[in-house]
Amino acid sequence: MITESNLIHLPYTPDLTEGGIVYALRSLPNTFNRAGGSPYDRLRRVVGSVAVELAFRRFLAGQDVPFEVKGARPFTDPDRYDVALGGRRCDIKSFLISYRDQIAEMKRNPQVVLNAPALVPSDQNAGEGHSEKDIYLFAFLSGLVAASQADLQKVIYKKQPHHLIHVMPDNWMRPSKWNTLGSLVLKSESTEAQVVDVNGQDEGRDMQTVSVKLPPNTRVQIEVEFCSVAYIHSKSLPDARIGIHSSARNETHLIGVMEWGNIWIYGMDILLAGWLTSAEFNQRAKPIREGARVFQYDRTRTKNLGVPVHELRSIADLLERVKEWSK
Repeated sequence: MITESNLIHLPYTPDLTEGGIVYALRSLPNTFNRAGGSPYDRLRRVVGSVAVELAFRRFLAGQDVPFEVKGARPFTDPDRYDVALGGRRCDIKSFLISYRDQIAEMKRNPQVVLNAPALVPSDQNAGEGHSEKDIYLFAFLSGLVAASQADLQKVIYKKQPHHLIHVMPDNWMRPSKWNTLGSLVLKSESTEAQVVDVNGQDEGRDMQTVSVKLPPNTRVQIEVEFCSVAYIHSKSLPDARIGIHSSARNETHLIGVMEWGNIWIYGMDILLAGWLTSAEFNQRAKPIREGARVFQYDRTRTKNLGVPVHELRSIADLLERVKEWSK
């Protein structure tokens, strides 16, 4: 059992968002939006999740707690690396809280966090490769997003950081046949020059980026060969359509001015709540149906298992155990 005094707050810095974005975009071709919904919402969740993990590693180093970084389990994201504590894999389940009223309530009354469910998706919990000694650690990230066009315009006007991308359709990102896309030609309908970064994979499935300057209404051919295009990045919000054409597929994809997403997380605070071993979690957890309303979500998109946060073990207890396990 834990109380408010057991919750640990970690400071949030912009470099955590930057690290999260690098990971989220690099792994984009290898990850699937199993929960449905907007790809930009999913990317923001990934950015937040990685930011929390990076902050946790920083916290461990500051506490002189030994840890390792291990590769992901087979058949999961090949770019993913998990923290291992005393030889036990630590799976961090973090929840992005982006509604202002909820963030204010968490500050005013931490009991709402203690009463919230610590969630693990049922399919992930049932996946192969788990050990009963593995650790589930639960955290909450308070941070704002600028997902709507109105919020994005405010961010741009105030010169706040943002990261604009357009996620390409699946047939561009994960083509069924791994062949070159041939000559790629881009064209902007803007009256001003635009600079975009084309990001995708080469024949060996390595990620590559090509920066392209697009004069007004002028076709520009990319000399580098791609077998897939995952996303287009623009430092400024385009004010007109941009098209990309594949000669090998004789296909053009048009990007409208409203089809760009800002995946920057404006983080404020990270709350480390508590932990359980995988075995303890499975003993105590109760099923939470898909579509249920919980503190973290208006409605859950998948089936989950949950344990009330106040029934977790404290982070301080974990740190002491890790020091013993590492001897």
